[in-house]
Amino acid sequence: MKLRAVRALVTGGSQGFGYAVAQRFLQEGASVMVCARTSEQLHDAATALRRDVPEGRLHSSQADVSIVADVVRITAEAESLIGGVDVLVCNAGVYGPKGRIEDIDWDAWLYALQVNLCGAIACCRAVLPAMRARRSGKIILLSGGGATKPMPYLSAYAASKAALVRFGETLAEEVKADCIDVNAIAPGALNTRLVDEILEAGPDRVGQAFYEQSIKQKETGGTPFERGTDLCVFLASRDSDGITGRLLSAVWDPWQTLASHKRELDTSDIYTLRRIVPEDRAKDWS
Repeated sequence: MKLRAVRALVTGGSQGFGYAVAQRFLQEGASVMVCARTSEQLHDAATALRRDVPEGRLHSSQADVSIVADVVRITAEAESLIGGVDVLVCNAGVYGPKGRIEDIDWDAWLYALQVNLCGAIACCRAVLPAMRARRSGKIILLSGGGATKPMPYLSAYAASKAALVRFGETLAEEVKADCIDVNAIAPGALNTRLVDEILEAGPDRVGQAFYEQSIKQKETGGTPFERGTDLCVFLASRDSDGITGRLLSAVWDPWQTLASHKRELDTSDIYTLRRIVPEDRAKDWS
């Protein structure tokens, strides 16, 4: 088992991809603390996750990562119940309001940033002191597709995810000397509650193209969760030591071979956010 003796905190772990990550980590030998906002869903998820693991390997706690006091509390609980946090998976996220920027509910827009961006940062702040003291740690940030392309009518989601990736790149440089790796992942087009939200909103609020794309994704099944959970296991394990500051696609990137390219990654901007200039497209506009 690749994560034997690893202690992990997974936010947004009551359903969807967060649940799948927690389940896979447990299968790989980790002890896991999961948190989520909705107590009933969290209770049901924790009950299901506990069925096939030894007593004490899975713990749960209701928490909203947009509330700093909740983040501080669940971090302390993880220290007490599973002995600490070696791996943090920042999965909790929302789409936020859907529609034109001048029409959406501004408070809802800000709340999406509070969850997707500030909530993840708060979790990082909470676990870093102990990771620095141990001189080891892994942080995995969920970027989704919002970080790498425009998402009309989902501006809060897109802005927060792009910011989260750049935060991850920045944090990676801050903590590199302490042997802490920080990476973001895009797990693929997953069939989760977020797809259902798009279909419920309809084309008038999310745009015809994205609506039709979501219908097709729902019908075809989307990307298997295993693609993303496999990548999370790799990034949580010792196999990925030294790979940091990257945004990796579970579907499109050959991450399985990255361990053999660590030196090249250290001196390149591969798998990072960057500005494209004419020369990158073989054009001379001087």
